[in-house]
Amino acid sequence: MNKKLKGNLMLLITALIWGTAFVAQSKGMDYIGPFTYSAVRTFLGGIVLIPVIVFLRKFNGTASSESKAPMSVTIRGGIICGIILCIASSLQQVGISMTTAGKAGFISAIYIIAVPLIEFFLYKKKSVFVWICALIAFAGLYLLCVNENLRINRGDMIVLYSAFGFTVHIMVIDRFNSKGADGLIMSCIQFFTASIFMAIAMFTFETPALADIFDARYTILYAGIMSSGVAFTLQILGQRYTDPTSASLLMSLESVFAALSGWLILNEIMSLKEFSGCILVFAAVILSQLQDMRKNKKKTNKGEFYEKTSE
Repeated sequence: MNKKLKGNLMLLITALIWGTAFVAQSKGMDYIGPFTYSAVRTFLGGIVLIPVIVFLRKFNGTASSESKAPMSVTIRGGIICGIILCIASSLQQVGISMTTAGKAGFISAIYIIAVPLIEFFLYKKKSVFVWICALIAFAGLYLLCVNENLRINRGDMIVLYSAFGFTVHIMVIDRFNSKGADGLIMSCIQFFTASIFMAIAMFTFETPALADIFDARYTILYAGIMSSGVAFTLQILGQRYTDPTSASLLMSLESVFAALSGWLILNEIMSLKEFSGCILVFAAVILSQLQDMRKNKKKTNKGEFYEKTSE
């Protein structure tokens, strides 16, 4: 098996785990509140990453082979990302308790479109193609979320807010990665930071009970260990062997797996209108990634041309 195929398989498994985690998150709401679920899940995610960090340090010298910055940068990045993750993840969990796992998966995928749009407004010029993708995604969201009375389900709206929270989260991670922060240690810190703030919300707005948490143990273990620990590790390893655009395309399948698992496990059924909205959202996500692939290919070809002419 060549390295790229190996990396692609890892990322496909990552998308599968993340997609099916929406089902675990949805089922977890049968036993405990959203803040309790999120607090325990993220704390478990941080615990799971510790042995992964130790293992990679043993072979690489650092948790991430590309770490170049002082540890203070990584710690600062982990705390800031943890606060943002707390907000975005909590919103997503609250929203999932009011909507279906399948719809939540597709609405959450909007962050892939939102990132280049926000970059456009902040500092980076984007092509018209990005706006076309955004319009397609907006049309898909309309079909997916707006009902016959022209009202948006509250849960869908909250999940949409969380998608924009994850957009900010991605951009902040990118910022600290560009400074050379250790990605895996930063992620571990962010999980513990998020769990602390979620625990505060848990004791403020909910009445957690150990018996209820124990009843939700399987969904929490899946989301905490598989989604946070295993999937994140597979993502890091997989991205070493494949190109960024292929990685994004594969991981965008998370929304498809969310819908399929919601249908197979929770017996969720979408109307023709909602299904059409899913298709448009997914098409917008794929088209936006294909555009990036085309740009990267042009840059690669241009670089190869300069290398040949300079010989």
